Amino acid sequence: MANKKTTIKDIANALSISTAAVSKALHDDSRISSKTKEAVKKVAKELNYQPNHLASALRRGKSNLVGVVVPRTNSNFFSSVIQNIEEVLNKKGYNIIITQSNESYQKECRNIDTLLFTQVDGIIASMANETTNLDYFEKIKSKGIPLILFDRGENDLNVDYIGINDYDSSHMIIEHLTQQGCKRIAHIGGYRHTRIFNNRIRGYIDAIKKHKLPTDDALLIESSLTTEDGRLKMQQLLDLEDRPDAVYVASDYAALGALQVLQENNIDIPNDIALVGFGDEPFTGMVTPTLSSINQHSAEIGKLAAETFLKHVDTTDLKQTLHKQILQAELIIRDSSKIK
Repeated sequence: MANKKTTIKDIANALSISTAAVSKALHDDSRISSKTKEAVKKVAKELNYQPNHLASALRRGKSNLVGVVVPRTNSNFFSSVIQNIEEVLNKKGYNIIITQSNESYQKECRNIDTLLFTQVDGIIASMANETTNLDYFEKIKSKGIPLILFDRGENDLNVDYIGINDYDSSHMIIEHLTQQGCKRIAHIGGYRHTRIFNNRIRGYIDAIKKHKLPTDDALLIESSLTTEDGRLKMQQLLDLEDRPDAVYVASDYAALGALQVLQENNIDIPNDIALVGFGDEPFTGMVTPTLSSINQHSAEIGKLAAETFLKHVDTTDLKQTLHKQILQAELIIRDSSKIK
């Protein structure tokens, strides 16, 4: 019996009153006497009664819970976004449920199912690398639940989106590297089927053409952007007969792997090969040499995502449409790309 969950019926039996009276007492109903309320609360505490919030949400049609789906929580970008979402929503009486897909489409689907079962009032999400099928996100919309996407999203879903200008960010990086005298610039990017990585690749290609630099298929590599990927792809670039003199990596974690391989091969950074990452993770200012990177304004993205959800809650007739809030990123120039 120690593991049996206490119910309203247990409290009612202990006091020889109806379950309806217990429920009203727990909800401070004015029709129940103070004496009965005190007795109910006393027994509820003794029996360690925990209210069923899911059942309450079903009755009220509102849970005051918001689901957050992210690819991973162990990056400064996503943890900062989550922190700022929570700060804004907590002030309005909402709590968040955080789930991570670990870049897996199947896990992302299970996370969404769990959040829908929990009767969340809205979902704020950034898609997994593997996600190409949008059915589960359409499922959220079909239930009338506000869906807000950030960082990684798709125009076809026709929902609110908050992120940076990834295309312009690539131009910013190539502009900086050409100013440093770099003439053969490689790009270790994400997979093109993910919109933000496709935009970064397009920006890279167009910026290379703009500056009349050589275009070479061997210099553009797609990957899952893990640290290990950064190591493998950097070695692939070093094995070329005509090596690059700069590498732009679409993730700081992959850039860290690339940095390790350059150092293991005694490459002078940045004089032999300059390096730029993406995300401005805390370690970028701690490694040697310090790593140039793009600041994505994660705090502002988190606040805007939460505020956008609240607009949907406050305006019940607000339709879900493609509404983009695009922030201009900032290139933080550090030692890895300052050529002497």
